[in-house]
Amino acid sequence: MKKILYRALPLLLILCLLCPMTAFADTGGSGNIDGGGGGMGSGTATNTWSPGNEGVRVTVVRASDHAVVTTPIDITNKPPSSSIYNFGKVSKLQYSNGAGLTPVKGGYVSIKPTQTIPKIISTNGSNNIPAIKSYFTDEQVIRSIANITGMNYDILIGGEYKILLEPIAYYKFEGNMFATTATEAAMYDEQVSGLLRSRMQSLTHKNLPLAMFLEVIDLGYPAWGGSKSSPASDADIKSSLGLGIVRFTEKPEGLQIDAYDYEYRVNTDVITAVRVSGGQSDPDRPTRVSFNIGGQSYSVGNVYYPEGDSQLAWAKWRTPDTEQSMTIQVTVSGPGSTAKTTLNVKIVDLGENPPRNPVADDRNDSFHVAAVPSREIKTTASWGVWQPWWQEYWVWHSTGENSGYWCDHGWWEFDLNRYSASLSASMGIKCDDKNPTASGRAMKSGYGINQTVIGSISSSQSSAVTQPQTAVSYFPEFGYETYWRLLERMGPGRFEFQKNNYSTYKNRTHFSPIWMPDGAYTVNTWLMDGWTPDGMLSANLTDSLTIRGNLWQDWHIGPKKP
Repeated sequence: MKKILYRALPLLLILCLLCPMTAFADTGGSGNIDGGGGGMGSGTATNTWSPGNEGVRVTVVRASDHAVVTTPIDITNKPPSSSIYNFGKVSKLQYSNGAGLTPVKGGYVSIKPTQTIPKIISTNGSNNIPAIKSYFTDEQVIRSIANITGMNYDILIGGEYKILLEPIAYYKFEGNMFATTATEAAMYDEQVSGLLRSRMQSLTHKNLPLAMFLEVIDLGYPAWGGSKSSPASDADIKSSLGLGIVRFTEKPEGLQIDAYDYEYRVNTDVITAVRVSGGQSDPDRPTRVSFNIGGQSYSVGNVYYPEGDSQLAWAKWRTPDTEQSMTIQVTVSGPGSTAKTTLNVKIVDLGENPPRNPVADDRNDSFHVAAVPSREIKTTASWGVWQPWWQEYWVWHSTGENSGYWCDHGWWEFDLNRYSASLSASMGIKCDDKNPTASGRAMKSGYGINQTVIGSISSSQSSAVTQPQTAVSYFPEFGYETYWRLLERMGPGRFEFQKNNYSTYKNRTHFSPIWMPDGAYTVNTWLMDGWTPDGMLSANLTDSLTIRGNLWQDWHIGPKKP
């Protein structure tokens, strides 16, 4: 997203090329370059410069630590004599890091490129930045630079390196021909106590340094905000002028999907989530996730995330009412890339294994008390949703006196909206209402118990969660396995035993076996199927009553009636 405000109506739309564009490795690079300049003034026979006697010093730099990784090269359409005075192949970065300035006569090497370089140094106040950007971000030019510097092209454009550009002028100073970058001219001027500025000010301190400067901060150098038409000081030239940068955005890695298989219960509202990563997804380059579930498509758009991060995407759906195995096809479509994966889903019915009917002469002489087992517990969940927003950065581009345009060189920033969910749960058992001899929380074995389970999920994104939907109770007489009871939902977050077909009154009850020994009778309930984008919330609950005696003790044999 770039925005342009025009000040002079006659400007052609092609001036948009002045806005640097983030380019991926297979399309060249993007230029952080702007420029200015103006008239040359008058010179003397021993201090002269002719338009066209110019070039560019090219240096490959590692972006992470600004280290120079190739020997700089000078390219020019008009190679000067090798006997010219020069200061070696030293880049602005190396001078900034303390390299000294030493003039050398002769031994100068420059390269004439196959593709003609556009005009670099302006003499009339109208810069040539669009052409310069177009040239130095052209794929064939970058391939040539890689070849000359000995840099592998694919590595060069991979996002870890940048190309530093410095305009060069070839001119006569005090009767001798010199080759200098703007930085070298400023440093040499300091060595000769300002004589170079005195003799060649329009070239060395105006048109040469203003031929290129940065639009935005890069490689530790600031964007130039000073005059674009007046001579600059030596200090300003060394700190801020006479450079342009070609930068590369690493080619987005292919879209990736992190997913895992699920087990769900029948007739349950569930959430299936995957995590998407790879490159950057923003409103200019959006990502969409599609879930194909049971022949129905669930599409999730506006999946955004910054470079190097990821985003959860999820679909909420209801499982079928019969046990089965399913596959879910997930397709992720992003800018220039598509990824697919398959999830394996098992749908189970927990209501098909209730305890058998207890009878009065049941025995279990080998019974021993088992420990309540550990089950999956997850009472909190957290996730985030990236929200992109556009950071404006307006840059003025002058195209002449009182004309030009503003160009928004902004970028996408991201805020992470964090969400969470928390499960609160409790259970309670009590003696059945029809138990004639119960005393508080104590009863005889063989009688029934009632149970209530309460569960609730609170969330800062309620639309992205479900309330708990399943509660299953396990009993000590079965070692907390083998048989169980699927509780019935009585309302949002409330569960009780289903009506017992073996109960005379069809109560919601569970009968303890008559052989159950005295002591604690502990019921274990697993509350689950509270779904969030971060997985299922669940709780492992217990409650106990006390067994004292058995149902037979409430029976007696009376005298036979006459």
